[in-house]
Amino acid sequence: MRTCIDQLIALSHIDGPRVKREANFLARRLEVLRLNNNITNDAFLDAGAIQGAFEMIANLIDMGVPQKEIHSQLRQQLTRARSIESKHPGLNNAIEEGRAS
Repeated sequence: MRTCIDQLIALSHIDGPRVKREANFLARRLEVLRLNNNITNDAFLDAGAIQGAFEMIANLIDMGVPQKEIHSQLRQQLTRARSIESKHPGLNNAIEEGRAS
């Protein structure tokens, strides 16, 4: 979660489809982790806020919001993701492990 935000922020231009793919990946991965009891319901719900924010950011991009504002929104989510990770240690790694499979 934090890793995917870092990767998006590193891009000079962020497009809507890319952010939507991240939102979909995050939604699928969180569901798998929750169903397999790898994360708590609290972690699932907390991380779901990031997934929802990704969808909102993708919509902002589609509406033509400037990249500067998109980067600002992503930085806000990075702060949120760090807070969630400190509350649920290992969540970022558990999510990112799903990229390889």
